Amino acid sequence: MAERSYHHGDLRRAILDAAAETIGEHGVAALSLREVARRAGVSHAAPVHHFRDKAGVVTALATEGYDLLADALVAARDQGLVEIGVAYVRFAVGHRAHFDVMFRPDLHHADDADLLAARQRAWAVMAEAVSEGKLAQVAAWSIVHGFATLWLSGAMPPDVAGDLEASARAVAEMLSPGGAGR
Repeated sequence: MAERSYHHGDLRRAILDAAAETIGEHGVAALSLREVARRAGVSHAAPVHHFRDKAGVVTALATEGYDLLADALVAARDQGLVEIGVAYVRFAVGHRAHFDVMFRPDLHHADDADLLAARQRAWAVMAEAVSEGKLAQVAAWSIVHGFATLWLSGAMPPDVAGDLEASARAVAEMLSPGGAGR
């Protein structure tokens, strides 16, 4: 099996994909290095070689998530705050495994330099879109993050849960001046 690991190709990518697949199917509680290795088709020592421990795999997945989120937010930046909010929700739903670990510092190495840089990059795009100060930025983030979390958990009221884009846009519109109470 060690020879198979050696010839695997992009082992790091395979391990991250296997971790995301496991989380996507069974939740973050089901993540284990043994399961990730099994799914990636490598020895159970292979993830340790690349990531040191389970928290290392989760840290890499969270870092990748923040990078993907930042890219999505940058792509929406010129369209304004509402579309940044919609992009945030779209990211959460489209990258559920990443989203599930990004905001769980109890599961990853919260002091990892790459993670901190990726998180700051994503935060900077959100913060730039809300000029009213830190509390307004946190409020805007809380609204779209809460919406995404409710959507993913299936807790959204049935009359809202039909169309993700339309519902996310309606909620995000409440972030813009004059949007509250619509």
